[in-house]
Amino acid sequence: MTAATLDIHLTDDDLTAALRADARLGLTADPKWLPPKWFYDARGSELFERITELPEYYPTRTERALLERVVDEIARAAQAEVLVELGAGSAAKTRLLLTALSAQGPLKTYVPQDVSSAALRATADEVAAEFPGLAVHGVVSDFTDTLQNLPRGGRRMIAFLGGTIGNLVPEERAEFLGRIHDVLDLGEHVLLGAGLVIDPAVLVPAYDDAAGVTAEFNRNVLHVLNARLRADFAPEKFRHVAVWDPEREWIEMRLEASEDMTVTVADLDLTVGFARGEQLRTEISAKFRVERLDGELAAAGFATRNVWTDPDERFALVLAERR
Repeated sequence: MTAATLDIHLTDDDLTAALRADARLGLTADPKWLPPKWFYDARGSELFERITELPEYYPTRTERALLERVVDEIARAAQAEVLVELGAGSAAKTRLLLTALSAQGPLKTYVPQDVSSAALRATADEVAAEFPGLAVHGVVSDFTDTLQNLPRGGRRMIAFLGGTIGNLVPEERAEFLGRIHDVLDLGEHVLLGAGLVIDPAVLVPAYDDAAGVTAEFNRNVLHVLNARLRADFAPEKFRHVAVWDPEREWIEMRLEASEDMTVTVADLDLTVGFARGEQLRTEISAKFRVERLDGELAAAGFATRNVWTDPDERFALVLAERR
């Protein structure tokens, strides 16, 4: 077995600098906001894993079931020699792709990308042990602005699963897809997993479960600011809110102040006031219609090759080719 290798393009100091910039920008905005990537310290990752097992949270199990059903078709269409996965995490679903691509013959290399070097090292070593004939080359980076650090060579497919594309607003999506286009060569592929627009009666509870796990996950961003930037948020004084915006066709997660309060962020020398009822946006999760996804991919220079959806049409896997 060849040992997994790791390229590090993002250090803890880089992450702290990014958090400082995001916190200052978002907490001084009107209305206030924070990016969802700061949910994910060790506790946040554990809470999200619990969310994926909740009865209300259909996206993870729906995408996995869909991937199980169509993975051989994806492998035959892409004929990838290199699988790049953005936001790899534990690579649980990716093993389906690795198995199918290996069975089709051409797969030689797996390139998982994530922001945590420790988590990525564990994932890379596990995959290298499970697939001994596969070269595993991890890249520690932020997928939103370091795509140029992905290795070149071999026919590549970039996988971006989990519906994470929906965390980007339309302008960010256009820029992100354009960057993917720029790093791929003619004829290479991107595989997107995207949640579809469905009945809000099913959609909203997925982000506001009865057990309150999502609420704790939402408040975890405040724990991160307390720990990383010496802020003094009282997370229990913020109420979790999840609302469906029918015009933008996205879910917004927010934190609502239960009383007037003043928060200090010591490392930023920043004091932030919250009025009772004021809301801080922590995430958007856009849902898509297939024709909109196709249009956004076409605008970025891709031709949609295949679209697969689950029987209830709640989730889509889209394979597109770089033109």
